[in-house]
Amino acid sequence: MQSFRTELENPIVEQDIIDLEKKIRAFRDGTIHEEKFRSLRLARGVYGQRQPGVQMVRIKLPFGKVTFRQLLRIADIADEYGSGNLHLTTRQDIQIHYVSLDRTPELWAKLEQDDITLREACGNTVRNVTASPNAGIDAEEPFDVSPYAQAVFAYFLRNPICQEMGRKIKISFSSSDRDTAFSYIHDLGFIPKINDKGERGFKVLFAGGLGAQPFLANAVHDFLPEDQLIPFTESVLRVFDRYGERSNRNKARMKYLVQKLGLEEVLRLVAEERIANKVKTFEIDRNTVVEPALPQALNYAEVKIEDEQHYKHWFATNVIEQKQSGFYGVYVKVKVGDIKTDRARAFVEAIKPYVADEIRITQNQGLLLKYVREEAIPSLYVALNKIGFTTAGFDSLADITTCPGTDTCNLGISNSMTLAEVLEDVIYNDFPEFIYEKNLNIKISGCMNSCGQHGLAEIGFHGSSLKAAGKVVPAVQVMLGGGTVGDGVGRVAERVIKVPSKRATSVLHYLLNDFKENSLTEENFHQYYDRQGKDYFYQLLKPLADLTDLKDEEFVDWGHVEQFATAIGVGECAGVVIDLVATLLLEADEKFDWAKQNLDKQAYADAIYHTYSTLVSAAKSLLLDKGVNSSTQVGVIREFDNHYIQTGEFNLATSFSDFVLQINKNEPTAAFAQQYYAEAGEFLNQIKAKRSLATV
Repeated sequence: MQSFRTELENPIVEQDIIDLEKKIRAFRDGTIHEEKFRSLRLARGVYGQRQPGVQMVRIKLPFGKVTFRQLLRIADIADEYGSGNLHLTTRQDIQIHYVSLDRTPELWAKLEQDDITLREACGNTVRNVTASPNAGIDAEEPFDVSPYAQAVFAYFLRNPICQEMGRKIKISFSSSDRDTAFSYIHDLGFIPKINDKGERGFKVLFAGGLGAQPFLANAVHDFLPEDQLIPFTESVLRVFDRYGERSNRNKARMKYLVQKLGLEEVLRLVAEERIANKVKTFEIDRNTVVEPALPQALNYAEVKIEDEQHYKHWFATNVIEQKQSGFYGVYVKVKVGDIKTDRARAFVEAIKPYVADEIRITQNQGLLLKYVREEAIPSLYVALNKIGFTTAGFDSLADITTCPGTDTCNLGISNSMTLAEVLEDVIYNDFPEFIYEKNLNIKISGCMNSCGQHGLAEIGFHGSSLKAAGKVVPAVQVMLGGGTVGDGVGRVAERVIKVPSKRATSVLHYLLNDFKENSLTEENFHQYYDRQGKDYFYQLLKPLADLTDLKDEEFVDWGHVEQFATAIGVGECAGVVIDLVATLLLEADEKFDWAKQNLDKQAYADAIYHTYSTLVSAAKSLLLDKGVNSSTQVGVIREFDNHYIQTGEFNLATSFSDFVLQINKNEPTAAFAQQYYAEAGEFLNQIKAKRSLATV
């Protein structure tokens, strides 16, 4: 593999990309352990696929914002390096599949030419910060949350406190109490508020999450002042990094830390970290997200609408009035979130004359166009209709969210993409009135991990399997009753019954027919589900779970022709832990060098955190010599005291805990940073000397 060079003006980004190329070469020649390399590439947006030898590249787009030029750049990249397809995700990212690992640095460099990053799109980092797609134009919003989402993204990108956490952190910003960014299933969810004094702030939801075991978030602040948004988040991340689980990735999320320690104790630890924060207050630049240039006011030529009825349905379900007088937002439904690159280019060309140069990717894998003048709507409709982007029913029952499932994901059990398409056809053909139903949604995941957000749907499905006649049957777990209530309150769907996948269409018929026949006037699906109760729906669907008379086609999954077989790989949503002594010492050296670099730049808070990480890595390396492996950083600190300080094998002036945890007892001043760094250098040298004696 040839050495790679970039021509980027930003030296930090350039170094990131060159480092990735070096790591790939080191992995290829065997000097980096495979598991360690996996965690490195994940933090740089490079994710293993189900198919061997190729990667999925996730492009991080804060709150889903993308310009015409950026979308065209991504399309070009997908053609040159991937499969010519763009996949829109529930975290408002874009994914490209079938990319060669060796070409990822070059791909990244080309994306950065248009200010697009891969950094921390995957791995044990702060993932893409999401926001309501209509933030900034929402008539119900107290204020635009976009600058706040941008500030959180920028502040924590490359921040040392969140580069190697036990698992990922997910953050969202909703534009109003409608909570369309689902604050209640995030590690940190923010809902904008204005207090009696007219000051801006946020209601804070904490430690929510979906996955195989969903937890609803806790409301921990009714009003967090806007200048405390960054400091509070920083304190939370510091606590999660130190106390979060690192060995058992199934228990390594914030929700489990709260379950283990209790909410009150975790919040006490968060408050204790405040002294160590880089900043105690942080003023958000409200102008950091520049308003896009408005489309020119033109004398639009009269256009002929071929199907007036379809236009009326489309206008009623896909067009919203903005808070800016005279302008409209137009939602674009994208089937299963996939856009081929030729259609992406045609899409940009079609919309350019009519919309502002800012597209937002939505959480249900669609697109939002902004600042469409009222008189331009018919022309925009005609332009979109020519390229197949005027499907009515955005964010309705007919707009199904799905993860890639077995198409590309290692963890996929069954095919979710084709199932979504089939169920949408059922709705459009058999229940067309439901394209107006915005309070009833279907979401599908290929496995129980909820990447398709099935756990927060009124009707959810996740991939599974059953056994019958000595063979494996592709199946779906039916989940009912989930969804958003509002202002941080949500509902987790309940597992009702498991049925063969090919019967999912019948499940939908049974449910919708019963809802039409038996729901009360003005009763929504939540009220209907609560009134009837879980067992009612189990009995309703029970005939579909009967496996005594399976047809041959029911042993074949949607979108396949071969008989079904479960083939689950190793997931990469969580990073991996490498318990190799040599690797840990190398990491300690690397972190110590980063501490020195930040000292030289007078970035004292960052230098202190890198120094802290040096101490933990070095201590862990020595513990492994005794076969002691702790699953948290605070556990490493405690065990080092138990096995080395209290036994007298290692001499310090104080306990190791008191030595290391100076970090949250001192302000991040130059004096403390230099003292802490010097003491860590002495400690690291002692560790190396002890290791040398042990290996002689």
